Amino acid sequence: MRERIVISADDGQLSFAERALSVVLGLGIAPAPAKPRPNVVLNILGLAAGSYLAWRGATGRDPLNVSVLDDRA
Repeated sequence: MRERIVISADDGQLSFAERALSVVLGLGIAPAPAKPRPNVVLNILGLAAGSYLAWRGATGRDPLNVSVLDDRA
């Protein structure tokens, strides 16, 4: 039987699968803006998004997800 993978918990703590995916994606996205491109804004957004994903996966906390869940309640 296959087990169901829990994507995220209700209290803002991330599951192991979500943490691993965040770290991999963050470390893949963050260095991309190091290559010079004509649009500086996209460089900054790419660096910020990659850094946030890597931090999110490393700590296991997601304050943005908690704030969205709090708004729905």
